[in-house]
Amino acid sequence: MGRRPGASRRLRDSEAEAATWRPCAAQARVHRARLNTALRGFLTARGLLEVETPILSRGAPLDPGVESWRARAPDGTAGYLHTSPEYPMKRLLADGAGDIFQLARVFRGEERGVRHNPEFSMLEWYRLGFDDRRLADEVLELVHAVAAAEPNWNRPQASVRRVAYADLFEESLGLNPLACSAEECAVAAEREGLGIIGQLDRDGWLDALMAMVLAPRFAPGQLTVVFDYPESQAVLARPSVRAPGYASRFELYWGDLELANGFHELNDPVIFSARQGQDFERRRHNRQTIPEADGFFALAMASGLPDCAGVALGVDRLLMCLLGEADIARVIDFPWGRA
Repeated sequence: MGRRPGASRRLRDSEAEAATWRPCAAQARVHRARLNTALRGFLTARGLLEVETPILSRGAPLDPGVESWRARAPDGTAGYLHTSPEYPMKRLLADGAGDIFQLARVFRGEERGVRHNPEFSMLEWYRLGFDDRRLADEVLELVHAVAAAEPNWNRPQASVRRVAYADLFEESLGLNPLACSAEECAVAAEREGLGIIGQLDRDGWLDALMAMVLAPRFAPGQLTVVFDYPESQAVLARPSVRAPGYASRFELYWGDLELANGFHELNDPVIFSARQGQDFERRRHNRQTIPEADGFFALAMASGLPDCAGVALGVDRLLMCLLGEADIARVIDFPWGRA
């Protein structure tokens, strides 16, 4: 006598549940090791020093676009898991460390999906005497060099598109990012068929339009550099000398997938304090949790940060592009839910 349909289904469910201990990225595991080796090789060949910094710190960034995870020990001691190694790496720069890089594990709250995992790998590096344009060129060189390291990895097109943030919005949506209102952004979003529930301020709308309307139009397989973001979206990038009201920040996309975010680093403690205050007010207005600010970083900034540019690159996303994967869980052995 065969099993009843319900019993067979329960057995399949039980077997599937029992298999959740298994890692998810067997096909990508070796590729990840080779990618990490290629990334380290590219930067060390250019004289950068690999460093290590803490994952847990007493303070956290106030950037409204990033949510920090808070960790608490049994004795009540608490801190924040790093959203990036930026603050401690800049403390090293202020102490004279020179050109440095780090392959780090970082954590961000409220980021889950086929392109987001709460814990992920980030490559961050800093170059003394570079501005954002020169560093963007180095990021492009790194991506092309790494993609060529293995014969079976995908390679981006040789041609690169470079476009200013303001031009992208004005040409595609008829919006001036500095002058438009949240209401005008909402109208543009509705016109583009974008439905969003909840209240957003102007920067929230601009972020949504970039991620869900503009980036999806980038040519597949092509690298796109978007530069000169509004100052309100660049708390740690210095004001742009090219475009008043904008900051020396760039982002790199492979197709529609954002890979890297870089700055000509702000080293003026007065501007930093003012922007941090603005971020505090935005978080309060949005009813977001307000973490404790990192006092050590503020002291390092006041002591003098050298003229430099820095960039953070998502290693998992780069691996997705190299392997042609659409889901980040395909390149992480233990994604959230199996961690």
